[in-house]
Amino acid sequence: MKKKIFSIIMLCVMVVSCFTGCGSKSGNETPTNASGKKVLRVGMECAYAPFNWTQESATMSDGSQAVPIYGTNYYAYGYDVMVARMLADKLDMDLEIHKVEWNSIGLSMDAGDYDCIIAGMGKTKAREATYAFTDVYYYRSDCLVVKKGSAYENYTKLSDFKGKGVTTTTQIGTCWVDMMGQIPDAKIGANYETCAEAFMAITNGVADVCMVDLPTAISAQLTNPDLVILQLDSSDGLVNDTGSQNVCIATRKSDTALKDTLNQAMKDLNWNNKDEMDKLMDKAIKLMPSSN
Repeated sequence: MKKKIFSIIMLCVMVVSCFTGCGSKSGNETPTNASGKKVLRVGMECAYAPFNWTQESATMSDGSQAVPIYGTNYYAYGYDVMVARMLADKLDMDLEIHKVEWNSIGLSMDAGDYDCIIAGMGKTKAREATYAFTDVYYYRSDCLVVKKGSAYENYTKLSDFKGKGVTTTTQIGTCWVDMMGQIPDAKIGANYETCAEAFMAITNGVADVCMVDLPTAISAQLTNPDLVILQLDSSDGLVNDTGSQNVCIATRKSDTALKDTLNQAMKDLNWNNKDEMDKLMDKAIKLMPSSN
């Protein structure tokens, strides 16, 4: 009788172990699709043009194919998507794009929803404490955006703002939040989930100055003639010592294998030339739908 009970217990343990193990993956194991091909799962906002955006059509104006957004009927495109596809093709992997809000983009990667972030993310010291970063896949600069016709549209120096008491805005969770203090006598206004909302605040007069990266400002200006990008003198302009001008791919801190694999792919593609990066960014800006 005791032997029978013991056998039944052992059988139950084996069954439970079997079900527990089926389909489970470690956080750093490369996922595969139904055909067994490895998948590069990427998280991004799909709302940060020209780095990434959402659209309804699968085909771009030049014939390029956008990438389906996982779990939706929409598609993603932009500089980040173009780089992600380039890397996936080099690694002979399928590309899977996951749309996620910026304020939870790291948490979702940690939860295993995807394996890396290619979303115009700058490599700051604070982020390096949480994520592992690849080499740079884009170098960007910062700028200020004001409303056309405002008293500030011809400013060329930060000191021009002294005594004006302008209200500032930017995207939450970015280095620009801390850099706002460089604008003399500025009032810190509300910051927004997306850059598009920050630009809308400028257009509507809710804020006077938006701090953002130059490619995003250029793309916004193409469809919003009310915006003016300030060209500040280098001797009296913005100082960014956070490292965020170096845009890199983020992986989980423990996933050194994926980080190294992506780095090697970028090296094999010779993706370290600023001119080539700018050419691809220019292409992304030109292909951006006006709705974005």
